[in-house]
Amino acid sequence: MSRIRAAYFDPDGARYGIPTYWWRGAPPGYATRRQLTAAGLRPGGQPIAAQVLWRGVGGTRAAYLYRVDLARPKRTATPAQRRAIRAALLARRTCPTCRQVRDYYIPRSLGECLTCAHPLEAAA
Repeated sequence: MSRIRAAYFDPDGARYGIPTYWWRGAPPGYATRRQLTAAGLRPGGQPIAAQVLWRGVGGTRAAYLYRVDLARPKRTATPAQRRAIRAALLARRTCPTCRQVRDYYIPRSLGECLTCAHPLEAAA
């Protein structure tokens, strides 16, 4: 085992407080948040079970691991929530000045569509 791997290997958590493994050295049964999401799961309120440490840009990097057996299925949005999201996104594309629905989001810095904000450039 290399010195770097040995520095980050603490399976009982004596040195770091929680079980710690090196990059790609975690045992099966643990997953990161992204890995859980890819599998259609979520942590479900469980605490961090372990961590992976590695040397990266700017120093030591960490990824927290959760137990797969305690993970819960991802929740899906209800039809009412989907309608609300659709309405909110439509409101972001509707210009308050000319009331036209644009194919882009209205810039918050301008507060209106590009045609209304710069009428001389739109006419040219």
